[in-house]
Amino acid sequence: MKIYDERARVLVVDDEPSICRALSIALSRAGYEVRAVESGEVGATLVRSEHFDCLITDLRIPDMRGDVLFELASSLQPHLRNRTIFTTGDASERAQDLLDACSCTVLQKPFDLDELLGVVRRFTRRMSEASA
Repeated sequence: MKIYDERARVLVVDDEPSICRALSIALSRAGYEVRAVESGEVGATLVRSEHFDCLITDLRIPDMRGDVLFELASSLQPHLRNRTIFTTGDASERAQDLLDACSCTVLQKPFDLDELLGVVRRFTRRMSEASA
């Protein structure tokens, strides 16, 4: 197995500043290059102009739903279709239907940070294996 020799890039999109900060710190300490933003529109701008290896997004962002951001991101960067993590505190049936339709990894808030880091590691490990 090839060891990934560049820092994997993770985009975090969540309207809660504390979550953006916490994930940015945790992912940076784990060796990832992180862009954390509090706006879906800013996240959309970033996926249009920069490459990301993993997307972590809240399902409910005031200016753009997370599933809309996911569709845009995966159309521009198709590998993100299989490397997206949704975080949500929304347990509604509508939210569950949206999440079921995309077959993404979903972590309910409050989520376990170690679990999230494990999923990101799994995604980036798959990425490095695919490039070997």
